[in-house]
Amino acid sequence: MKQGTVALVGAGPGDPGLLTVKGAQLLGEADVVLVDRLVDPGILEHVREEAEVIDVGKASWTGTAPRQDEINSQLVAHARAGKKVVRLKGGDPFVFGRGSEEAEALVAQGIPFQVVPGVTSAIAAAAYAGIPVTARGYTQDVCIVTGHLDPDDEASQVRWQALATGPGTLVILMGHDRLPLLTQGLIKYGRSADTPAACIQQGTTAQQRVVVSTLEHLAEEVAAAGLKAPVATIVGDVVRLRETLQWFTTP
Repeated sequence: MKQGTVALVGAGPGDPGLLTVKGAQLLGEADVVLVDRLVDPGILEHVREEAEVIDVGKASWTGTAPRQDEINSQLVAHARAGKKVVRLKGGDPFVFGRGSEEAEALVAQGIPFQVVPGVTSAIAAAAYAGIPVTARGYTQDVCIVTGHLDPDDEASQVRWQALATGPGTLVILMGHDRLPLLTQGLIKYGRSADTPAACIQQGTTAQQRVVVSTLEHLAEEVAAAGLKAPVATIVGDVVRLRETLQWFTTP
């Protein structure tokens, strides 16, 4: 039997129009598509009717989603069956998407694969909120980190102490549930409490909502506004530009 292939495709941050041309092409050729929870349904319109679409979305608050090793096994099994497989992942496969783990599993089993980058929400959510993550006169550097663990958790590999005193833009993904701990930690480690900061809910979609505040008050204002995950948090002087650059409106 002819060996199948796997494509790790980034679906982008939410807006279906931000899917890459190559990603759309591979979806149209796929026999099997394993899709993440946060992928917009409109992107699946590129998939052939006869193709098999498998929901492997993971959510931290449920225990019913497939484990990562189970997803890896499905990718290998479908490819060994001679099928063209697309692993459709939210954002970019290699930006907190565990795409590297899936790629390593394919390499270990001798499965041919390719990676199709996607537009990451770390950049796109900010752009749709009118916040450039870099801007001349404001900052020339940006750092993207996960907020999955709080700054004082020994398991965290994020160097919060260094980031707190850095001059650049800080983008925190997956930090909604720990926002009070994250903002307090940055202030404790040296970032000014008056630093402009923003949270963007479901950036690039019709459900996008934005809260702009200071690092000190961001968590309480986000809670008062009722923002829900997924949320991208932007910390830095570039947040000030939203006042003049916001362009995306929602219904």
